[in-house]
Amino acid sequence: MTARSKSRTRTKPASTTSKAPARRGRRKVCLFCAEHIAWVDYKDTNLLRRFMTDRGKIKSRANTGTCAQHQRDVAVAVKTAREMAMLPYLVRTMATDKSSRQRGRGPGRPDSQASDTSSEPAASPDEGVATADADASVPSESLD
Repeated sequence: MTARSKSRTRTKPASTTSKAPARRGRRKVCLFCAEHIAWVDYKDTNLLRRFMTDRGKIKSRANTGTCAQHQRDVAVAVKTAREMAMLPYLVRTMATDKSSRQRGRGPGRPDSQASDTSSEPAASPDEGVATADADASVPSESLD
């Protein structure tokens, strides 16, 4: 028998076959129903930010615990506040390591290359030849 067929014929240990009932946490309660808020106001940006991610997306009902009707009201209020320029459509985040994203995109931006090179100006090819000739013509000192 090969190693591959052996792995298929193995049986699971007895301890993992018996499943305990999955324990779930307490169900979230709709904030608007609990506080008896009559409507979701699009001008209340502090409240609406609770229902948005750090990137500016609207959170789902599973994350916030709102009921279906209030989730629809929140979505409409967020979209209205976005149009009124009270909330952003998206929030851009700065990546800490941009080199991983630009693997196949070429050399990158010129300003990023400037930080990688040394601050000294590069020597021209003529200067390099002149210094080599000058070094050859200078007699070396003896270590007597």
